[in-house]
Amino acid sequence: MKGRGCWETASVRSFCSSRCLNTFKKDDSGDDDDETASPADKSELHNTIKNLSLKLDDLSTCNDLIAKHGAALQRSLNELDGLRIPSESSEKLKAVNERATLFRITSNAMINACRDFLELAETHSRKWQRALQYEQEQRVHLEETIEQLAKQHNSLERAFRSGASGRAANPTKSFSEGSFLTSKGEDSEEDEETEYFDAMEDATSFITVIAEAKEDRKAEGGTTGPVDWTSSDNVLDGASLVPQEPPKVKRRDRIPDKPNYSLNLWSIMKNCIGRELSRIPMPVNFNEPLSMLQRLTEDLEYHHLLDKAVHCTSSVEQMCLVAAFSVSSYSTTVHRIAKPFNPMLGETFELDRLDEMGLRSLCEQVSHHPPAAAHYVFSKNGWSLWQEITISSKFRGKYLSIMPLGAIHLEFQASGNHYVWRKSTSTVHNIIVGKLWIDQTGDIEIVNHKTKDRCQLKFLPYSYFSKEVARKVTGVVSDEQGKAQYVLSGSWDEQMECSKIVQSSPSSPSSDGKQKTVYQTLPAKLLWKKYPLPENAENMYYFSELALTLNEHEEGVAPTDSRLRPDQRLMEKGHWDEANTEKQRLEEKQRVWRRRRLEACSRGCGSEDAEKEADMYMPLWFEKRLDPLTGEMACVYKGGYWEAKEKQEWHMCPNIF
Repeated sequence: MKGRGCWETASVRSFCSSRCLNTFKKDDSGDDDDETASPADKSELHNTIKNLSLKLDDLSTCNDLIAKHGAALQRSLNELDGLRIPSESSEKLKAVNERATLFRITSNAMINACRDFLELAETHSRKWQRALQYEQEQRVHLEETIEQLAKQHNSLERAFRSGASGRAANPTKSFSEGSFLTSKGEDSEEDEETEYFDAMEDATSFITVIAEAKEDRKAEGGTTGPVDWTSSDNVLDGASLVPQEPPKVKRRDRIPDKPNYSLNLWSIMKNCIGRELSRIPMPVNFNEPLSMLQRLTEDLEYHHLLDKAVHCTSSVEQMCLVAAFSVSSYSTTVHRIAKPFNPMLGETFELDRLDEMGLRSLCEQVSHHPPAAAHYVFSKNGWSLWQEITISSKFRGKYLSIMPLGAIHLEFQASGNHYVWRKSTSTVHNIIVGKLWIDQTGDIEIVNHKTKDRCQLKFLPYSYFSKEVARKVTGVVSDEQGKAQYVLSGSWDEQMECSKIVQSSPSSPSSDGKQKTVYQTLPAKLLWKKYPLPENAENMYYFSELALTLNEHEEGVAPTDSRLRPDQRLMEKGHWDEANTEKQRLEEKQRVWRRRRLEACSRGCGSEDAEKEADMYMPLWFEKRLDPLTGEMACVYKGGYWEAKEKQEWHMCPNIF
């Protein structure tokens, strides 16, 4: 029946476009972040049922009107049927009467179907609510049980260690596993507010015991003598770690607040699983207004640690400060979950702070696929640092792994001490669902190639049931004979401390057969402490004081400097739509530039060799050399940049922006 079909179609279309059905669609899509029924979810469910009831009342009212008008129509048709009319008209009236009756029956059926639907929704919603409540109660119960077990295990472990140490040493000494206490000797008992996390598979492999500062100890080599831990005979004194001189140049202390633009990350990333992140076209919505070259320069925020290390007469003390400097470079990443701009090939960034910080820094993007940046720093205080870092990153669906590849070199001119180390792996979690957070994991080995001193740093991964503090870092500094001299401990987002080792001995085997080394140490000294973030940092991409100044406009920089990149500048000002358009223009310009290099190379060699040759970019300020310490080819600074800046001769720079 044509009239019946049109009426049903219109009714269904109206119902599907209603707000209540859209709510059900949202619930069924699986995009909700919460795994349990929160009060907001219950309220939403109640509102949905309420809306459905209102819709059903509207349909009932329509049904009454249809029935009323249908009955009137039926009476009118009956009256017409009683009139004397031709037989042909009578047949037509009979057909109209049947259609009206069928129309009323259909509307009643539709109303009954809607009522059944509502009853079914109410019945199942109650079942789902009860099931979700049960699961929530079971989860809370399980968490409480596991926490209680963890506390009991920790209590038994402390009791066992206390008993073992009471037989082997003076019971008045306090000690802790994998860390050391302050000179006040606080008790290691955890209170009821202690938070427990996932058990660690690979915890620290040593135990530290706090010894008294001026007590005679038997050294590991068998010699005895007084050991005095004072600040007069070493430079590892935390009181002078922060530079006291005010800056000579007034720098900006804020940038425009970050706009509140929403964007669905999964809609972009779902087709990029397993791909190299640098090859994924990303809008600026996921960026911060700094390039990777500027992020690399941020490693120099705590350069005063190296300035202080210049004055160390002991190479192992110097190693402690170098280790603290290597850890401090991660302190800015704890809240920095946004992606920096991938630099254009040939892009540079200079940091000319000879008067304020005593150093000059230069970065250049020397490769685009894979992305690689060369970095050179000269300090007038007696040290230089250089590195070539290639960023390898993979999107794994739930998390993003960022693996910096390449060695970092640090050399002190006066002593000739040459340190080499590599960065750890950074992981961004909850890419799709939940709050984004970043973690640093892995081991870092720092080697002094002149004295053969070594430092082994371990970044402990975050784990829900671990009793260790979050973001913890531990380490041991050893001399050329392999003898442990210092223990390092702290967190990569807060501070690092060191303790001088006066004696070491093996511990009793644990239940799993593993044996740890027990280090007796003097009270800890502060090596490094993170600067507080500027006011309103949460609205300024969590930039530090140094990061806020990196993109500040400066006169006289090279035309390839990151400060002059238009899409990055537009994003900083809050013009994200314009920044996205400009970013696409720059990327297309870079692709055209590469195609031209490929065409030029293909004239003199084969297609495969031409493609390799096109990817081989000749840096302007760096050149490839063989690293004699690592055996790898790396870009090192060849000079000329600061001379060109002084003369303002930039004719050799490519037009990349």
